[in-house]
Amino acid sequence: MKALLYASFILYTCASAIAHPGVGIVQDSRGNVFYTDLSQVWKISSDGKKSVAVPNVHTHELCIDSDDNLYGEHLWYEGDATKKWGHRVWRLTRDGNLSDVIRARQGFRNDYSFVRDAAGNMYWADFNDKTVIRKRSPDGNIGAHATADFKDVRWMIATADGTLYLIDSGSLRRITPEGKVETIIAGLSSKNPAPDNVSQRHYLQGLWTDRDCNVYVAVSEEQAVVRVTPDRAVSVVARSPAFWHPSGGMFDREGNLWLLEYSTVNSVRVRRIDKSGGERTF
Repeated sequence: MKALLYASFILYTCASAIAHPGVGIVQDSRGNVFYTDLSQVWKISSDGKKSVAVPNVHTHELCIDSDDNLYGEHLWYEGDATKKWGHRVWRLTRDGNLSDVIRARQGFRNDYSFVRDAAGNMYWADFNDKTVIRKRSPDGNIGAHATADFKDVRWMIATADGTLYLIDSGSLRRITPEGKVETIIAGLSSKNPAPDNVSQRHYLQGLWTDRDCNVYVAVSEEQAVVRVTPDRAVSVVARSPAFWHPSGGMFDREGNLWLLEYSTVNSVRVRRIDKSGGERTF
């Protein structure tokens, strides 16, 4: 079974829903790259052409399955008169058919996730009980997958075998497929020692892995991407130029690094860094 590609986020409060950029960037089996700018989802085709794949959707995360179905959400705020939030979940098939998986409803998602392993299990942090990570199996059964002293879970990814990596209040943590929780790096930063404010929301954003089980984290506030090896060594693998900050990323099938970046004036772009060091901006 083909592994899934992920970029995911768990919403907790109204503040977290509006105070950060998107992290969703994925690639399908045909080499097309999709990413969000919070207003729509863009497609960069294998020949480098750019077009809008899903218009008028406010989604922070994306995932794509082994059949090249692309998933995201549309999140909205009704306004100060009601102070209510709403969402729907959509799916774009590989042949371009767009439909809703979950129709429009009030509130935030707490029963469906874009963090998925190769078996189709979904994972998310329960915002009603922040000490619990939930798991939904393909048959729809939902249960507690892991319980720990989580402080503020933000971003999360799943590998094909169900290993989870997540950002928890400035720290990088891991959950095994059996539900064991451990802290890999407390206070993750490109600096040594890590600054005191590394635990602030959105200091650390999207994370992803490579084929060698290294974990990569967008340290947005430091304009850097760091790599954490299985033996917990931390190094900087990329930096964003002035006025730009990384928020998400991935490796394509050729091993090239793709970074999703946002600017101080809320522009969004994608930067591809080839294995040879060459760069192209979309």
